[in-house]
Amino acid sequence: MGLSCCIIAQDEGDRIESCILAVKDIVDEVVVVDSGSKDDTVAKCEALGAKVVFHKWDGYGPQKRFAEDCASNDWILNLDADELVTPELAREISALMQAPAGLLPAYRFKQVTVYPGKQRPRLWADYHNYVRLYDRRRVRFRESRVHDTVDTKDFPVGQLQGVAFHFSWRSIEHVRRKLESYTDLQAKELKKSRASVLARLPIEYPVLFFRYYVLRRNITGGLTGIRITHEIARARTRRLLKIARAQSAASRG
Repeated sequence: MGLSCCIIAQDEGDRIESCILAVKDIVDEVVVVDSGSKDDTVAKCEALGAKVVFHKWDGYGPQKRFAEDCASNDWILNLDADELVTPELAREISALMQAPAGLLPAYRFKQVTVYPGKQRPRLWADYHNYVRLYDRRRVRFRESRVHDTVDTKDFPVGQLQGVAFHFSWRSIEHVRRKLESYTDLQAKELKKSRASVLARLPIEYPVLFFRYYVLRRNITGGLTGIRITHEIARARTRRLLKIARAQSAASRG
């Protein structure tokens, strides 16, 4: 079974090497779709033998679908440049690819959050559990510019036990910039009634702070956990304001 690893990237020269090195022995090719890096991302990827293709940024879903189309194999391991497949997950994926007869169309595995400046997740770290290993002939990423999720339709989905470490943020300032950019995209795509936006505004910050600090377990992250929770709750609250402004502009137009 051939397996292609697809990665979308822009200015990821400080961490994309680790992402590629963690999987290069279990995949047949690494495809990096770069959206205009100004650092050494492209050079580092090519030095590791990756196929690098330029594609202008058009949102998460379209960019990942373009990467799928660039792959030589139908089976895709889709990673972000800030994700690191652990040895346990790598062995699990390799074993699956050696037994193609029993493969399901798609598999989830957990992407466990690692705080800025740390090498491993904190105690009881939060995680996402997304489909990232799949057969593109049967399932693919959605077209959404905001939501980078695989549409599994009615197909059964397997759960892998190994995890990937997710180094999403380089610093608290990077948390702020990344969330600001992401909520800008969401404000353009999400459709909410003005009444809904106004009703949620007074409670959005406290509700989100509780969700991310307690339910998503940033409470185990000390001062960093408090600061990250604040940035998330603040950005999501500002998202409502951005949606309201976009609606006002559309109504005037």
